[in-house]
Amino acid sequence: MPSMTRPIRSYALAVLISCAAGINGCNSQNEVCFVIEENPFIEDPALSEFTQYIHVLECLHVVAESGISDSKLLHVAAVAAELLDQDENGFVDDPMLEAALFQGQALMPVLNFEGSDAEENLFEFYEGDGISAVLYNEEIDPSDPGYWGADATVEEVLHTINHVGHVVIYPEAFSLEPNSSLLSAAMDVARGGQFFDMPDVYPEEAWYHYDDETCDYKCMAIEYLYWAIVTEMGILNDATTAEGIADEWELPSPELLEATDLLVHALINDPAYMIPLVAPDGNYCPEAVDVVGAHGTAPKLIEVLNLLGQQVKASSHGIQLHVFDDLTVKKVISYPQE
Repeated sequence: MPSMTRPIRSYALAVLISCAAGINGCNSQNEVCFVIEENPFIEDPALSEFTQYIHVLECLHVVAESGISDSKLLHVAAVAAELLDQDENGFVDDPMLEAALFQGQALMPVLNFEGSDAEENLFEFYEGDGISAVLYNEEIDPSDPGYWGADATVEEVLHTINHVGHVVIYPEAFSLEPNSSLLSAAMDVARGGQFFDMPDVYPEEAWYHYDDETCDYKCMAIEYLYWAIVTEMGILNDATTAEGIADEWELPSPELLEATDLLVHALINDPAYMIPLVAPDGNYCPEAVDVVGAHGTAPKLIEVLNLLGQQVKASSHGIQLHVFDDLTVKKVISYPQE
């Protein structure tokens, strides 16, 4: 796949553009402060069939086919933003995660249906590592964020953030290979043993027993991480969901997870990894960041930092933090010119 660097002039993401309910593509149920743009990757053969686009917090690309409604596309973007920015202040909570998603060109395709022209092109021409999951139109329900059987948005976006982000930046914790991480060790316990292929019958003591024969060990691990996170969020904690997922996952409540799966519970709650544990509600509209000085004059730029807090030149490409003399901070993302 050709580079996904956007051939547009540099611009700043200091203020997310707000929209009122029912206006500019916002649905009447949820407040989502993103603007839907035209697909900037239209010349890329892998992405040429997508027409709609949102760049979530400047580190995760969401592309959608023309048949996807504004409300569903905005829902996907809102869920992604909530997972990345749990305190909803307009900034990704973990700068290392932000940098990994940006550098890995994380991408969430939203498709009309399985086998669509966009999906065919994607599978034929995409050569990057930024796609870990796709979403189909029928899987998205803005009225039930993450609810099992209704809305797969939380699951597929989490797969992308975990796989392109956490696995890369915290390999000792989240590497997907056997015997490679805290996650793989926890999963071997949860499955009642280490299985490289799906066993004919899982041991009776197992509480995680994924039964998709096309899913290898690494796939099992990323699914296991998803189950643990959404359990801790409380998304699965109702009788209907518990019954529906029991064949695969037996710990629908946060209390059961804490009492039963000690290893993964400790892992996802470790503050060092900043795993999102607050369930998205489909609303994302942080307050605007004011970068005007107290006396109405434009503040003076005094320092430019990268996401690791290191000084860089203002002309550098990538995500930067511009620090002004009135102590305001402005996030800027700069793309190379064509």
